[in-house]
Parts: sequence; C-alpha cells; structure tokens
Amino acid sequence: MIRAYKFLMRPTAGQQIVLGEMLRDHCSLYNGALQERRDAYRHASKTSIRYGMQSAQLKEIRGFDLERQGRWSFSSQQATLRRLDKAFAAFFRRVKSGDTPGYPRFRGVNWFDTVEFPKDGDGCRWNSTPHDPQTRVRLQGVGHIKVNRHRPVIGRVKTISVKREGRKWFVVLTAEQALPEPLPPTGSVVGIDLGIASFLTDSNGVHAPNPRHARKAAAKLEAAQQALARFPRVRRDKRTANHRRAVEKVAALHGKVRRQRLDHAHKTALGLVREHDVIAHEDLKIRNMSKASAPKPDPVTPGGFLPNGAAAKAGLNRSIMDAGWGVFLTILTAKAESAGREVIAVDPRNTSRTCPECGHTAKENRPTQEQFHCVGCGHQAHADVVGALNVLRAGLVRRNANPA
Repeated sequence: MIRAYKFLMRPTAGQQIVLGEMLRDHCSLYNGALQERRDAYRHASKTSIRYGMQSAQLKEIRGFDLERQGRWSFSSQQATLRRLDKAFAAFFRRVKSGDTPGYPRFRGVNWFDTVEFPKDGDGCRWNSTPHDPQTRVRLQGVGHIKVNRHRPVIGRVKTISVKREGRKWFVVLTAEQALPEPLPPTGSVVGIDLGIASFLTDSNGVHAPNPRHARKAAAKLEAAQQALARFPRVRRDKRTANHRRAVEKVAALHGKVRRQRLDHAHKTALGLVREHDVIAHEDLKIRNMSKASAPKPDPVTPGGFLPNGAAAKAGLNRSIMDAGWGVFLTILTAKAESAGREVIAVDPRNTSRTCPECGHTAKENRPTQEQFHCVGCGHQAHADVVGALNVLRAGLVRRNANPA
C-alpha cells in the first residue's frame, strides 16, 4: 500500500529564495506549455499537442535557458508537464460526460505551490535514518534542507514533493509499505448518519458534536477580508508590504480552519475504526447537496423572479461545507483499509423517513428536524438515530447479499 507523509521543512533565508525561484520557473514552464497547446489548436488546424511532444523539447529548453530552467531537475519538469497533461485529460473527460468543462487556466506564481519529484534519487534525495535527529532532504539546485521529521517514515520512499503554504514549506513523501496488521476484531457493527446539528449520530444513539470551525472564525475572517478589501487593486509588483501582510492574514485564517477540520476528521474516524468492525454510512452526493437554488421566473412579470429560498439555501450550503463530510469519509475509508475494517456506503434515500419498527415510509414520519414519529405504528425516536439504524440495516443487507 502507499502512504503519504507530510513534514515541515526549515530552510534558511537563502534556501527560501531559491525555493521560490524553483516554483516560479516551474510555473513558467507550465504556462508556456499551456500556451503552446492553445496556439497549436487555434492556429495550426486544430492540432493537438501531447505530453510526449512537449517532453521531447525539454532538453532544448534547458540548454537555451541555463540560468533558470537548466538548473532544476529534469524529472521534476517532466512531472510539471504531466500535471498539465492530466488537466487536459480531465477537461476532455468532463466534456465527454456532459459536465462543466473547465478549460485549464494559466497559473499565477501564488497559485502554483507544488513541485513533484517522481522518484527518490532523481533530482532529490530523502536523507534519513530511524534514529537520526538531523533529517534532511536534498533538492537539485537548492541543496540539503532541514526537515522536522516528527514521526518515522516506514517503507521505501517513492515520490517527493515540495509544497508552499503561506510562508511555510513542506515536504510530502509517498512510501510503499506492506499491508499493516489488522486491528483485533471487536464484534461491533455501526451505522452513522452525518448531519449539521450533530456532526454524526451512530446507531447506538451517540451524537458527535459539530465543531463548526468556519463559523467560529467567521468574525476574524470577516475583519481580515474587510481590511484586505481597503487596498486598491493594483499589479502584483506594485503591491505594498501592508497589502501582502493583509493577504497572508486571510490565508492564515483559512489555513487554520482547514487544519482544525482535518484534525477533527482524523480523530473522529480513528475512534470509529478502533471500536467497530463494520461501518455503514450514506453515499452522499455532496456536490449536488451544496448547489445553489435554481431561479424561479415569474410568469406574471416579465424579467421578474419568484422567491426561491436562495438565502436559506446559501446558509445551509455553508454549513455543509464547514462540516467537511467529504474529507471525513475519505479519511475514514483510508483508516479502515489500514486497520482491516470494512466500510459500506448505502443509498441515502428515505433513511430518515422509514420507521425502523414497522418499515412504514412517509414524509410525515419526520415532523421536525430532530423528531421522528411514525404515523403508522406511533414509534418515536430521534430522527438522526433512526437514520443511522436504517443505514446500518441497509449496510448489513448489502454486505450479506450473495454476489450475482
């Protein structure tokens, strides 16, 4: 299996400058390759340029521009071209499936924050021993950079990436490992119902509170964004130091919320994986759930629109994105795989409207957000607990179903 590790780097002031130049030059290579593809399609009878054609030009580009492109790793530049090729592949896939295409865009220097080295030892070297406190990573053109390795790296390092987040620099490793020993069985199965009032409710009636990290930071974030909005819009090279600090403050607040959300997701998923052998959850389509309300034209007034609840839906969308269900389910699946647990996704339709006692399904069974009252048999319970019970039952049915 492949596992990722992320460590904080501690470059010197000079190394920080060189790392910034490395990102800038790879960004320039990315934008240049994108421009070449655009020009070839527009002006050369819709000619398509592939990765292999652009990779073959790297030797000539490096020889022509020794001071910039020539000093970086050849493999990392190939990885940057593959990154563009993947963006075009995703674009054509969305066009074919009828989704919003999203044509690949040019990247600004501040929006290009990662350089990948596809193989350890080719332009980079992870220099670490299990008991060596002075861990370093060597990058071609930069040198040896100190790394704060807060946990050991198990397995053989496959790829190395350098990532900038604000003023901090990180190294991201992927290591190939043998499958870990599964956790001892507990004999417990559980269904979970994700929500807004409670982050999740399990079939045993336990409610995990929703931390609402973005809502708690909303006041500070609003003040920081208002301070940033006071600066006039000018070219990047004309911006003042105060402007840059205002941008960094907004980014730092968003970064803190993101780290808090990840921390909560990891801890919650770890608790579930340790306590249960089988975990069933709803197969939520979060992108569809968080879409804006469609406008309702007024048939009486030309050019007018009827109320469509857009303000309330916008607030619900913010709460859904703040909860971070997608990140949590991804982490839960990864941890369950490492621990030898089983995660089952079930159809979420009517899970909170079906009575677990008599099986009656009706919209009237849920008169309020929290209350469940079956109109068929009179069973009463918390609506989220009912949903978790139905999710568990559906998961067990799917698990025990015979293959076709």
